[in-house]
Amino acid sequence: MHQFELEPGTTLLNVPSPRSEIVHRLVCEHLTAGADAGGAAYWIDARAAASTHALYECAGSRRTLERLRIARAFTAYQHHSLVRDVARRAEPATTLLVAPNVASLYRDDDLACWERETLLIASLEVLAELGRVLGCPVLLTTTGDGDTAADSGPAADYADTVLECVRTREGLRLERAGDGDATAGYWHGTDWQTTIPYWVDICGAVDAVDPVVAAHDRGLLEVQG
Repeated sequence: MHQFELEPGTTLLNVPSPRSEIVHRLVCEHLTAGADAGGAAYWIDARAAASTHALYECAGSRRTLERLRIARAFTAYQHHSLVRDVARRAEPATTLLVAPNVASLYRDDDLACWERETLLIASLEVLAELGRVLGCPVLLTTTGDGDTAADSGPAADYADTVLECVRTREGLRLERAGDGDATAGYWHGTDWQTTIPYWVDICGAVDAVDPVVAAHDRGLLEVQG
C-alpha cells in the first residue's frame, strides 16, 4: 500500500502513543479525498487524543474539517454514551467514525472490574455494526505502551484490518498485521517521504538491463567515437 486509504469496515491501528498524530493524518486524508461526499465524520475522543492544532496542520484548510464532529469522553460511561449517541446521529452519508484509545477508559478504576469488558464489548459491537450498516470506515486505535493486552484483545476481535504504526528513523510507517504489507513511504510530521517502490508502482519499472548486452553496446559506442 502507499499512503494508507481507510476502507469500509473496522480498522484497528496500534499507535506508538495515545496522542499519535498519525491518526490526525489518516482522518484528514480521508476527509480530503471525500470532500464532495457531504457526510459528517464523528470522532469519539479519549485521553485527549484530538488535537485542534494537529488537525488543522494536517488538513491544510478549514473546509476539510467542516464535516468533522468531535466529542470528548473522560470516563468509560461517557465514552459508551457517546458511542450510542453517534449511533443515533449517524446517517447513510456518514463518511467516517473514529475512536482513538478505544479501550483505554474501560480500564480505569472508576469502573467495576466485572463491568469493564461487558461495557467495552458493547461499545465495540455498536461501532463495528455502524461500519457494516453505513458502509463507512471505522478507525479504532490502541497503544503499545498505554493499553494492555487485555485492552487491545477485544478490539482486535471486531477489526476487519489490524495495522501497526512503526516508528523508524525516516518517520512513521504502517504495516498490515499478518502479511507484512507496508506503506511505500513514511510520515514525518505533516510530510510524506516517498520511496523507490512508491514511484515504481506509480510509474512502472524500467526494463531489466542485460550486463553483457550493455557492455557490448558500450564497446560499440567507444569504437564509433
